[in-house]
Amino acid sequence: MPSLDSKNPITSLVGSFIAWKSLLLLIVIGSSVGPAYDTSSTLLSPEITSSHEPPFDLATKLTRWDSIYFIQASRRGYLFEQEWAFGIGFPTVIFYLSQGLSSFGIQSHESLEPLIGILVAHTSHLLSVLALYQLGLVVLRNQRLSFIAALLHILSPAGLFLSAPYNESTFAFLSFTGYLFFAKGLLGPKRTFAHDVSLVASGMWFGFATTFRSNGLFNGIPFAIALTHELTMPPTLSSIRRRFALLLGGLAIAVSFVIPQLVAFQIFCSVPSGTRLRPWCTSAFPSIYSFVQARYWNVGFLHYWTPSNIPLFLLAAPMIYILITSSVELIRRPLSIASKESITGNHSHLTVLVRSMALSQLILAALSITNYHIQIITRISSGYPLWYWWLAGVITEKKTSKFGGNVVKFMIMYAAIQGALFASFLPPA
Repeated sequence: MPSLDSKNPITSLVGSFIAWKSLLLLIVIGSSVGPAYDTSSTLLSPEITSSHEPPFDLATKLTRWDSIYFIQASRRGYLFEQEWAFGIGFPTVIFYLSQGLSSFGIQSHESLEPLIGILVAHTSHLLSVLALYQLGLVVLRNQRLSFIAALLHILSPAGLFLSAPYNESTFAFLSFTGYLFFAKGLLGPKRTFAHDVSLVASGMWFGFATTFRSNGLFNGIPFAIALTHELTMPPTLSSIRRRFALLLGGLAIAVSFVIPQLVAFQIFCSVPSGTRLRPWCTSAFPSIYSFVQARYWNVGFLHYWTPSNIPLFLLAAPMIYILITSSVELIRRPLSIASKESITGNHSHLTVLVRSMALSQLILAALSITNYHIQIITRISSGYPLWYWWLAGVITEKKTSKFGGNVVKFMIMYAAIQGALFASFLPPA
């Protein structure tokens, strides 16, 4: 792992990012092992035959699995009901960027949207690395731990999913930025109006993240816990102002999830009388997202608990262990990852922040085991900062450094092997 250049840690992080991404792209280029396991990518680029893909065609090699849905949605919107399982944020960004390029005279072609998606993914991943580093400086007040945590995010087992036209890297950037604003607003030594604005801005960043991935709703947990904590305080003017800010920030997250559901309701449920409605339209809480996840993707309580999925549970086990262990330890000892300087004067608020982040992460792990397609945990965990901090602490402790080193080796090996499988359109995804 690269050493910390205390004079210019940003340069060290950028250099490490470029080196790691270059390695992953070389793995992609060298992964041509014959016909692809699945030929869906050829639907996006008809000129590419299913039996052969040019080795340097990164647009096709990185447009695999769910990214096909994102690219198609960016081209013609959501056409089929099942496509609403995917957040509108990423396709919308690609659409507007492609329109912007068209206004500059750049002609559209089959690879344009995939290449834009790849560029957005790489840019977002780099920005999320820098955001996580800055977040660590605010919360941990420890440059070394912040630097190591940011490096770990570069090496995330999400691997190529943070380079491909997927929403993981953008979700991570928006979430880390949301936490950065939240931490600055909550942990500030004073309760100024600017701190309350920072809390509202945090909710907006988290709201944008929720349009990319629905699990962004879990980012509302810190707002709920902080508001509950605030309600125990005397109702001074500053306290009332902060309660209002936390409420607005939390509402921003909820609204960002609800708006796409309302749009879908208008499309599928506002039909002439006598027309047969889709089943979810008449639900007490009509959500197209919940319906299509259950109907088309078999998402539900213990639905994934079948003998054929045992290998996927085993592949996900290391990441599940890290998420649960780090969450439980930091719920019990929330101040163990922070420096003495960070704890001084911020004891209660820092405890609230760390425990709420740990609870959010723990809920994600629990739902991954019971409801989600378990293998996706290695990529959706990339947008949660707490386990990076915990692992950075494990690495720097003499008693646990060996275990921490083994975890890093696992991350590197998993991301490298996953990259070759992903580029060849082989599971798991």
